[in-house]
Amino acid sequence: MKKKIKAIVTGGAGFIGSNLVDKLLDLGYEVIVIDNESTDAHESFYWNEKASNYKIDICDYEAIKPLFKGVEYVFHLAAEARIQPTLENPILATQSNSVGTCTVLQCAKESGVKRVIYSSTSSAYGLNNPIPNEETMVKDCLNPYSVTKTCGEELCQMYTRLFGLETVTFRYFNVYGNRQPLKGQYAPVIGIFLRQKKAGQKLTIVGDGEQRRDFTNVEDVVEANVLAAKSEGQFVSGGLFNIGTGKNYSILEIAEIIGGDYAFIPPRLGESRETLANINKAKSILKWEPTIQLEQWLRDQ
Repeated sequence: MKKKIKAIVTGGAGFIGSNLVDKLLDLGYEVIVIDNESTDAHESFYWNEKASNYKIDICDYEAIKPLFKGVEYVFHLAAEARIQPTLENPILATQSNSVGTCTVLQCAKESGVKRVIYSSTSSAYGLNNPIPNEETMVKDCLNPYSVTKTCGEELCQMYTRLFGLETVTFRYFNVYGNRQPLKGQYAPVIGIFLRQKKAGQKLTIVGDGEQRRDFTNVEDVVEANVLAAKSEGQFVSGGLFNIGTGKNYSILEIAEIIGGDYAFIPPRLGESRETLANINKAKSILKWEPTIQLEQWLRDQ
């Protein structure tokens, strides 16, 4: 019997991570999930009983290190993963996103892991970069979230250059879809709008609603992770890839598609006006491209 490939998914009980865990198990991987259930944006967490599940903080080196034995791939998604909570608690964001990432990379290096796939953010592009955003652009971090996540990018680059640990970094653009967070004022906008519509409430639009976002379905994000683990070639390891669609929508347009009345609330600090991914690099090197159209997905809800 062929031996199963062993993988770790940090943050594997959360939104993107749990979808990835399900996919890896379907593909025949042996999956270890590390998650400390720290976010308050979820109605519940999603622990797949077919995986080996551990409720541990990724910053706890002594606790997580034994789990890396025999692991080939680490998909590192655990993070303080929204802008606004990091503005309220930059220390926690730094601990989770920077120190936690370093801990994961060190465990991977010491355990002979083949490759770490790191989830970062399009928030790295900020306000001053031209549209569409390309991976070669200078970082323009506006908040603790983007600062700490791009610190993780630098750590991945360092572990690749200095220690030979293969890493792949993704900058995700506004992920939505199955199991997206719905609770609280800091959940992603599509989740908030769908929850409000279901409850018969007005959709709350932050600022003027003209800010534009490139929305990416979680199924496409999962597929990018699977491809990144298996892809070979000189430009994969150490690579930085945008994961988006190459099309964006204003928040007002999203509200119109979902339908119903809406109201405007004050703008928030530290957010960019527009995101739009250039995805040519992921298409050419990883042979990845998005398959799910936002408008059709919304109409199916």
